[in-house]
Amino acid sequence: MQDNLSLYYIFYTVASTGSISHSSRDLYISQPAISKAIQKLERNLDTILFNRNSRGVTLTPDGELLFEKVKAALLLLDEGESSIRHNRSRAIPKLRLGASSTLSKYVLLSHLKEYIDRFPHVRITISCQSTYQTLQLLDEEKIDLGLIGRPQKLRGYFFQPLLQIQDTFVCTEQYLQNQKKLYPDESLLQTATFMMLDDDNITRQTVNTQLKEHRIELSHILEVTTMDLLIQFAEIGLGIACVIRDFVEKELKEGTLIEVPVGFLFPRREIGFVCRQKDTESSLIAPFFHNAADIDFS
Repeated sequence: MQDNLSLYYIFYTVASTGSISHSSRDLYISQPAISKAIQKLERNLDTILFNRNSRGVTLTPDGELLFEKVKAALLLLDEGESSIRHNRSRAIPKLRLGASSTLSKYVLLSHLKEYIDRFPHVRITISCQSTYQTLQLLDEEKIDLGLIGRPQKLRGYFFQPLLQIQDTFVCTEQYLQNQKKLYPDESLLQTATFMMLDDDNITRQTVNTQLKEHRIELSHILEVTTMDLLIQFAEIGLGIACVIRDFVEKELKEGTLIEVPVGFLFPRREIGFVCRQKDTESSLIAPFFHNAADIDFS
């Protein structure tokens, strides 16, 4: 039987394709070599496995019987290989992270660099979504650690504050001057285009709450999907963008953008890492809680 192992695979391929020429291309073996292999297997088993005709080959009754057995054996071998690969992959530590695209870029990257330097053997995956979706993924145990803006209610999780951020409105100096020229006697809140994240975003919800508390209504709102787009749209003079001040300090210093006063200052709010209570002592997660690095937004 040991001598027949390679012959069985050739037999299986020919039986599956019904063609020696097709099998030749699949196996990278010449057609005469395949024919000789089939003939040898037939001699070893003292039977005829294929009926030959101008269209190709078909299995004889003995061929059909052997095909089913060889097919089952090859499936078992494939399962064995898959099991070995699975066991090997299970041995590799994995860390599943969740964060918004904004926090991934401006906050998570610096922490990841330090983490990867210390733990290069850990396989890291990152999913980008809102704070509420990140918490849902934690609930469903589809991620291990999240980076979020702290919501008002946070039960059943361990939250490690990392830094405080502050919202603000920014635009170009030219946009502000144009608004004053076009509408000299009207309030900027009523004439300007205010660009904000969509309503499902925790930043937008926080800003909405503050505007409502100060009885401020914006007449023209343009919703934008990401913080980066808000900043870029503000830079080209499309309108006044509601952004996280810490993420535009460079633009403010250079004068590319200026802050727009709206009558009050937004309170600072917390950004931090969050995980399920039961996972706080995980060796993969703990370094994020105990080794918070300073963040440089410049």
